[in-house]
Amino acid sequence: MSVIQADRLRKTYGKVTAVEEVSFEIREGEIFGMVGPNGAGKTTTIECCEGLRRPDSGTLRVLGLDPQADAGALRKRTGVQLQSAALPPRIKVWEALDLFASFYPAASDWKALMERMGLVEKRNAYVSSLSGGQKQRLFIALTLLNDPELVFLDELTTGLDPQARRAMWDLVRDIREKGKTVFLTTHFMEEAERLCDRVAILDHGRIIALDTPQNLIRGLNAENRVVFITDDPLPADALKAVPGVVRVETAADRVAVYGRGDALVGGVVNALGAKGIRYRDLRTEQPTLDDVFLTLTGRELRD
Repeated sequence: MSVIQADRLRKTYGKVTAVEEVSFEIREGEIFGMVGPNGAGKTTTIECCEGLRRPDSGTLRVLGLDPQADAGALRKRTGVQLQSAALPPRIKVWEALDLFASFYPAASDWKALMERMGLVEKRNAYVSSLSGGQKQRLFIALTLLNDPELVFLDELTTGLDPQARRAMWDLVRDIREKGKTVFLTTHFMEEAERLCDRVAILDHGRIIALDTPQNLIRGLNAENRVVFITDDPLPADALKAVPGVVRVETAADRVAVYGRGDALVGGVVNALGAKGIRYRDLRTEQPTLDDVFLTLTGRELRD
């Protein structure tokens, strides 16, 4: 079953085209991710799906409804965590949950949600005193108060430390395990690779790739990497004869060997041993969604 169907969405702001001919489908029960550089159109796209922005053209159905014409009915069935959200600084955690629960005729038990989000010890704390991760957990709890079928998460972990980010990942997986569908946008390729069933890469307002993270990585046909550190001089041709080696890059004492094939690692180790080259911290690195992203969108900084 399709939860979201978008066909040739277009949205402009004056002379700037934020979204151009974007089409995708999100299936029931999946975690669907949208990634892209700053200004690629991710937030505009998700806000059109949430009903917060009206597309200039194209068709859009969310849970079978028109996000504009059926906005009231849609809000009862969706939960939205915005990229930027705030609460009064002097409101307490339990007060915020109790207040937002009063907005829904059949709200979930906010006390159970507070426990599920690990906020029981902070129930009497002011929002202003919460850490970044605790605030995000509170916003997710508020998002889930109406027991939504579809949950929107826009840049959920931006600004969080690695520990808090991974805690958020566990919460997102838990949301899906409860039978929800999740549509998230993120800047973090590792996050998309770890969480998402499928990922759309957006650039300059257009979807340039859409598939499972594994298929996107496989389609790149990128080399594996063998990385190590050596204090010994490395002859220019020391590793080029190893089967599967494509190129060798050195930077100070760090060496990165790029190549293909199951015998790559063993060949590199044997070649170093045969030439008496001492090494340490040897590790292998597989292609990631980061490699796909950089290959498709480029490496230059953008505003």
